[in-house]
Parts: sequence; C-alpha cells; structure tokens
Amino acid sequence: MASRRRREAPMPASAAGLLRFFEEESKGIKIRPEIILILAGALVALTIVMNKFFI
Repeated sequence: MASRRRREAPMPASAAGLLRFFEEESKGIKIRPEIILILAGALVALTIVMNKFFI
C-alpha cells in the first residue's frame, strides 16, 4: 500500500518545470539583454549631457 501511494504522489515542484516554461517560444520582438543595457546607458549619458549644456 505504501509503495502505491509513492507512485501516485504528485511530483514536487522543481526547476525542471521552470526550464520547460522558459523554453517555450513567445511572440514579439526578441532583443538581446546586452542591447538593452547599452541603450539604457546611452539614455543616462544623453540625459547628463543635456542637463550640463542646456540648463
């Protein structure tokens, strides 16, 4: 009886479920994270330059 309960018990939550979730293809624009970081840095630099020269 105990072995039957073990076989029917649900699997514990693990990283395998998360990996399977993130492997699914999603629709939309795909941009590498490095590009986002570069654009964010350029925006910060542009803001600093604009504040120094125009205010």
